[in-house]
Amino acid sequence: MTQALPYVIAGAQITQGISAKNDGDRAARAALAAGNFNAGIIERDIDLLEKRRKILNDVFAVDMVRATRFFKQDVLGTARAIMGASGATMDSGSNLTVLRESAREFNFTKQTAELNNTIENMQITDQQEGARLNAQLARMEGGSAAASARAQGTASLISGFGASARTAYSTGMFS
Repeated sequence: MTQALPYVIAGAQITQGISAKNDGDRAARAALAAGNFNAGIIERDIDLLEKRRKILNDVFAVDMVRATRFFKQDVLGTARAIMGASGATMDSGSNLTVLRESAREFNFTKQTAELNNTIENMQITDQQEGARLNAQLARMEGGSAAASARAQGTASLISGFGASARTAYSTGMFS
């Protein structure tokens, strides 16, 4: 029995190294899966931001159509009707000045709304890019953890073979 003991110890050391290597490989797969899962959650935010952009732009387009229609029909129409009813002409004087000022104010309001819409779209684009980078980072972190786990498993395997070889050498198995 004592003559078999070194063989048993050497075999156990090799088995322990192989087991540690397999554990490292499993941990590496789990780390990659976790990184990909986290990235998937982050990428979901990119899709939500794109949906938000579409809603924002659709609402903006409807608001612009409604504002233009309101200005042309209600503001200008009412002003023309009041001026016409008063007997004033539309081609000169304060009546025309009022209409021009109203048109300038409408254009300014419209341009301000367009600028605000552009800024919000830029912010959404920036948030999407940030999310893309975070997703990429999550994958890289998963890959890094996986590489670390694999390296640790490989080191354990090498250590197991080294310990087994030391046991074999020190007990004179190969002499």
